[in-house]
Amino acid sequence: MAEITIPVQRPVGADGLLLHEEDHVAQLVLAVENLESVLASAGLHLATLAVIEIHTTDRGLFDDASEVLTQRLAEYGVRPEIVVHEVPWLGQPGMTVAVGATARSAEPSSHKEEQSMTSELTEELRAPRSAAAEALRGLCEGHVYLPGDEGYDQARTPWAVHVDQRPAAVAVPHSAQEVAELVRTATAAGLRIAPQSSGHGASPFARADLSDVVLVRLHELTGVTIDPEHRRARVLGGTLWQPVVEAAAAHGLAALHGSSPDVAVAGYTLGGGLSWYGRQHGLAAHHLRAVELVLADGRPVRADAEHEPDLFWALKGGGGSFGVVTALEFDLLPIPDVYAGALIWPAERAAEVVHRWAEWTRTAPDAASTSLRLMNLPPLPELPPFLSGRKLVVIDGAVLGSDQDAAGLLAPLRALNPEMDTFTRLPAAALTRIHMDPEGPTPSVSASSLLGGLPAAAIEAFLAAAGPESGSTVLSAEIRHLGGALSRPSDAALARLEGDYLAFFLSIAATPEMGRQGQLDANRAVAALAPWANGARFLNFDDNLVDVAAGYAAQAWQRLQAVRGAVDPDCRLLANHAV
Repeated sequence: MAEITIPVQRPVGADGLLLHEEDHVAQLVLAVENLESVLASAGLHLATLAVIEIHTTDRGLFDDASEVLTQRLAEYGVRPEIVVHEVPWLGQPGMTVAVGATARSAEPSSHKEEQSMTSELTEELRAPRSAAAEALRGLCEGHVYLPGDEGYDQARTPWAVHVDQRPAAVAVPHSAQEVAELVRTATAAGLRIAPQSSGHGASPFARADLSDVVLVRLHELTGVTIDPEHRRARVLGGTLWQPVVEAAAAHGLAALHGSSPDVAVAGYTLGGGLSWYGRQHGLAAHHLRAVELVLADGRPVRADAEHEPDLFWALKGGGGSFGVVTALEFDLLPIPDVYAGALIWPAERAAEVVHRWAEWTRTAPDAASTSLRLMNLPPLPELPPFLSGRKLVVIDGAVLGSDQDAAGLLAPLRALNPEMDTFTRLPAAALTRIHMDPEGPTPSVSASSLLGGLPAAAIEAFLAAAGPESGSTVLSAEIRHLGGALSRPSDAALARLEGDYLAFFLSIAATPEMGRQGQLDANRAVAALAPWANGARFLNFDDNLVDVAAGYAAQAWQRLQAVRGAVDPDCRLLANHAV
């Protein structure tokens, strides 16, 4: 008899999303149905089962539901061994059960053949090799990887390394011409296309069915050119922010980059782009001047104010649903240096610091863009001693203007006698690291909310949910000050940011258990601030599956859908936050 190991089947639909979140009986039924489908694909059925392995987050819930499994097995007159494993996490919030098995086929085989059968079935289930994907072989100078190929796992892994995305193929183009050829071939083969530069916001792909998707990793399509006379940058589609910032700084210019040096320019900008210069100069997307991209039919286009104006409007904050971006052009700011840095206090000062900062923001000029964080730092040797293993309150950001004006503005915060004060005149290229965002691949989970205000009651709720005495595992509980130019409308898909503050809670997910607890704590913090939330979303800070329409005004959402229908009527493009 040949033994075949069936990988664990979860109670998910074809899109990979959990079904029956509140019904553990229905979850078990669906997991068993998925198991039967897998068996059928291998020419087997439940009667061939020798062992069933139940993975559950709550043994009591499984015991309550187990009758549906035993009844199903009785229909086949089979009594396999049932082994129950209680586990802390099954990959998605609310999932309580998953089912794996060992089956025996009727045909005898050698041990080597048994291993081969198991390996082939497992590979088919976990990363199905699409016959259509074979059409991509040889493209991108051979940098196309299918499941089972050497290099596939490395190529499919995003910056968010905890995201297990398993596409039909991964392609790594090095030019716009290679992108166009790849997209034409993929479309002709019936495949969908998912562009990805750094992969910071890849989490929704972990829950999506990618079995007919070619993942287009753009990290080799990089380069930046600065036009100092016109204060403009041209950046290729996979370029990260730090090279752009440094190239602009060489000419006394600054870009509207974010708080991290290794986020990709394209994804950040297409989603809006929140900068340290934002309250004075608005969203990064509003400074776009042109976007070069390959549409779903393989046609390269240049979208700007005179060419493809509707598409250009959609690309200014509308996300990645419209094409594979191969280059962007945007305006730079004549800023060679800026007064920037951080103020740091021990966590026991949290209440007074948060209240003082919130009061300060209500009258702060647009020239000041700041953030407040409650930090719960692990004891890591790579952290400096003044940070490692500590709970801290941090206010950081930038103030545009003279040193004298900036010092006067920061005086009410400095009056709280911070433990450390690094605010000083810095070269513009240094601003990407004042926030101390982790560089390099980092597993993390998060949740966010846009707030209409930050009154005293909201501050108390924030401290209770994520403060030093809360017991929360959240690494960083952050509130960013919005308003100013960020709230003034522009002719763009994302015309403005609704709300005065952005709350963002991030947890490290080094293990599934840490990820589960971190997500719960981040969600609880967002829930605690719900009375002050305005219902809108800023998708650049959403790494989960969310209502994408909530990221846009109603008329803008309708127009975005119309543009998507015009350029991609068959919905061949797959984005993390799809229009």
